[in-house]
Amino acid sequence: MKGDTQGRSAWVRGRVLAGLAVLTAGLLAFHRAVPNSVGHLGSLLEAFLPWLGLVVVALFVLALLRRSVIALAALLLPVAAWTYLFGGLITPVAEPGTHGTHGLVVVQHNVSDENTDPAGTARALAGARPDLVAMEELAPGALPVYEKTLASRYPYHAIRGTVGLWSKHPLTGVRLVDIKPSGIVEEWSRGLRAEVHTPHGEIAAYVAHLPSVRFRPSGFASSWRDESARLLAKAVTAEKLKSVIVLGDLNGTVDDRGLAPLTSQLNVAEGSLAFTFPAAFPLARIDQVMARSATVSHVRTLPATGSDHLPVGAQVTLG
Repeated sequence: MKGDTQGRSAWVRGRVLAGLAVLTAGLLAFHRAVPNSVGHLGSLLEAFLPWLGLVVVALFVLALLRRSVIALAALLLPVAAWTYLFGGLITPVAEPGTHGTHGLVVVQHNVSDENTDPAGTARALAGARPDLVAMEELAPGALPVYEKTLASRYPYHAIRGTVGLWSKHPLTGVRLVDIKPSGIVEEWSRGLRAEVHTPHGEIAAYVAHLPSVRFRPSGFASSWRDESARLLAKAVTAEKLKSVIVLGDLNGTVDDRGLAPLTSQLNVAEGSLAFTFPAAFPLARIDQVMARSATVSHVRTLPATGSDHLPVGAQVTLG
């Protein structure tokens, strides 16, 4: 093969690109090995893990420009790793609007306490025809609007603090779930539990809004989020009902090890990347639907509302 200006063949040049390809494959395949002890770097990587696909694309273009066979060969490793992790999430997803024999359609949305169109937001969520609607950041002034707008379709609802659940089916056993981190001293109520009496049986539904994460000079600040996730996981573990649905703004992706106490005992949403935040240019799905003794599928984002999050809808099949 023809060499470059330094006389190196296509089998030799591009070793740096090949090394970067191997490194990218390693980060994809062994992201759990990246330590969290310094700046929560592991969680930061896992929050944006699918975007390593863009790194693979960039390396591919550079390898072509460099006409490097060794780099192109090495790129097979990250391509295989990315496809294994996320390849099944880029196929078209059907709308979660068909109720199966044991299926429920659910919608999860952080409606934003700065939302200037709560009525329009409520109508948009109801338009997906869900059985359950979970909301976070319910501002006191907007709450009556949500209640009035959804009343005809959802006769049952429960509110605790700033989170709420609307249902077509009766709700009982509604109670606060304390997921407040120890470092927060002000009033803070972001978790509820309710028993949903569906035609397919009783389900324990949890709605939660975990603390936000922040990017700081010291790194990825997620300690409060992680503590809140552990408290929520403890409540789910103690739940006596077999079937459980967890809906909420968890401020983390399902790959983020900070949510491992939950994801280790629940089935996570499958079928689409469905990035929800920020609404203007979604980078990650931090609004989650998870379940125990049930399968979560047909997950997709719904059209934008007046929130900085996109709503997410999913099908939950019991059994």
